[in-house]
Amino acid sequence: MKIGIVVQRYGEDVTGGAELHARLIAENLKFFHEVEVFTTCAKDYITWKNEYPPGTTEVQSIPVHRFPVEKPRNPDVYARIEKQLLYSEHSIEEELLWLKEEGPYSPALVHAVRQRKDDFDAWIHFSFRYYTTVETLKVTRNKGFLVPTAEEDPIIYFKIFRELFHLPAGIFYNSIEEKRLIQGVARNYTVPGIVVGVGIEEEIHGRARIFYQRYNIGHPFMLYVGRIDVSKGVDTLMRWYVKMASHAKRSIPDLVLIGAQKIPLVKSKRIHYLGFVDPQTKFDAISACEFLVNPSALESLSMIVLEAWHERKPVLVNGKCAVLKGQVIRAQGGLYYETYSEFAAMVKKLHRDHSLRKILGENGYEYYSQHYTWNKIIEKYHTLFREVLPHIHIHERALV
Repeated sequence: MKIGIVVQRYGEDVTGGAELHARLIAENLKFFHEVEVFTTCAKDYITWKNEYPPGTTEVQSIPVHRFPVEKPRNPDVYARIEKQLLYSEHSIEEELLWLKEEGPYSPALVHAVRQRKDDFDAWIHFSFRYYTTVETLKVTRNKGFLVPTAEEDPIIYFKIFRELFHLPAGIFYNSIEEKRLIQGVARNYTVPGIVVGVGIEEEIHGRARIFYQRYNIGHPFMLYVGRIDVSKGVDTLMRWYVKMASHAKRSIPDLVLIGAQKIPLVKSKRIHYLGFVDPQTKFDAISACEFLVNPSALESLSMIVLEAWHERKPVLVNGKCAVLKGQVIRAQGGLYYETYSEFAAMVKKLHRDHSLRKILGENGYEYYSQHYTWNKIIEKYHTLFREVLPHIHIHERALV
């Protein structure tokens, strides 16, 4: 098969969840199919500023076609329009205006997909909420597949998106909860779909001793990995941690934060911010921690939770996120909380009970092994391809 992948940003130095998801899918599908990527010249998701040069290059032996963003996003204008739409009656034309402001607005990318639509047997479009997805999926339709990466964000109820979820030939959902959310919003029950998710960079394994030698953190710690941002719940995580630490003294672990900083850090000797790190260092930190914490209330799938389970580490997640709570319950690979009191109790429980951490970590690893290895992910992709495109022959061969 020849597969075209459309995604808003793409590159080894693009670290967003959906964009990393797209790259990992592309890099694993290439062992079975001819894969090409269509994306923009943007690197930053806030402004969509053109940073990559336009044209075709290769990333891990995959042709990547980049097209300029015609109009960078003005965050203030975008936020004002979105707020107006969320809190007042509006037309579909106003939603389309919002979509252009949301971006990345790249008519050149849409034109390229239209010109090359018939060169590919299938197209995979990533992230439902972007201009690049909405406009190109209108073009590919009966050979277009969607990876929505949808969260419980109120914009999902916009009419343009309720219609969008009826366009794909098939949908690769990230989780049971995401599928329920989208089908509840769009009533698109007749659109073929399968719950798949994504794998991780399995060839990397954590080295706890290397991490401790490098960073000299003298106490056991819990770990957060991701964007240091309000939208990820990190402001609440830091505030609650400091409150708990002021009462618990040394009976709780330290808190280590890894990721790009978007908000000020709460000052505490027990909070260690390591900045943005390479994948190996990330896995080293996971291997060294007691448990991973994910305070986000909006997720379609948490790759960092899968990475923690790959390292046999338990997780503590925000129970207000249906996806995270569902992952943890099905895997029996961690605990969850909703209130400050529950958060404090779960942190203390995991810190003090080594046997519990080991059991939950092993459960998580078994769940990851059953559902998220790359052989299983690609097998599910092929299952939906065969259902929707029965005339296309898929050559099976082992991953290399």
